Amino acid sequence: MLRSRVLFAALTFFAGVGLGGYLFSNSQPRSFLALSNCDSCYRPSDLAGLLASAGIQRATAALPLVVKETDRCVAIEHPFRKRRFHFVVFPKKDLKNIADISVDDQQHVLDCLAVIRALVIENGLRSYRVETNGPGLQHVTYLHFHLLSKEGHAQAGAAADAPQAARP
Repeated sequence: MLRSRVLFAALTFFAGVGLGGYLFSNSQPRSFLALSNCDSCYRPSDLAGLLASAGIQRATAALPLVVKETDRCVAIEHPFRKRRFHFVVFPKKDLKNIADISVDDQQHVLDCLAVIRALVIENGLRSYRVETNGPGLQHVTYLHFHLLSKEGHAQAGAAADAPQAARP
């Protein structure tokens, strides 16, 4: 009995390590424990960014409120929107903020801008704003863009995945 419990615990541990390695393999390294005065250790926003990174890269199908997705980018309706139209657009590459963008990241960022353009056109947005926050203002330490507009309309020929639900 004891032997089977130890074997089960060991198998569970190694399965968790393997699954964690897979989920976080494409994430940027972040310090986990503050052994001394640490400026780059996990804050709640860093933990949220790490989890967002794993979810966006490995489990996009499980994300709620997805309105548009490409190979390099995913857009969702903001769950706590501030405007009639409030989308959040994420690159499918772990980028913490604008300062972390390299030449290799250009295609992901440009694809996000193309998705934003498509959302603007599909929803007939004319008065809109695109925002991103730096590290000190991010609630989630993961590069993302907010598309906000008070007015717009869903066009009759818009794609089926465009957000067309009744809005307040």
